[in-house]
Amino acid sequence: MYKVKTKSSAKKRFRITATGKVKMPQANKRHNMIKRSNSQIRRQRGMTIMSRSDEKLVKSYMPNSLRG
Repeated sequence: MYKVKTKSSAKKRFRITATGKVKMPQANKRHNMIKRSNSQIRRQRGMTIMSRSDEKLVKSYMPNSLRG
């Protein structure tokens, strides 16, 4: 039986919480920030929780992580 490997790109971008949810950084924060309002910039700070449908795919990329 072979070892199931974790996708390196997924482990760099996502974290799995203790309850099994997937945390990800906020999108749309790389460039063109001059155009965005200050309130939008504030809202996009930090991490956010991924939707349930996308969560299933990300967890398949990280088989050795905690599954909720």
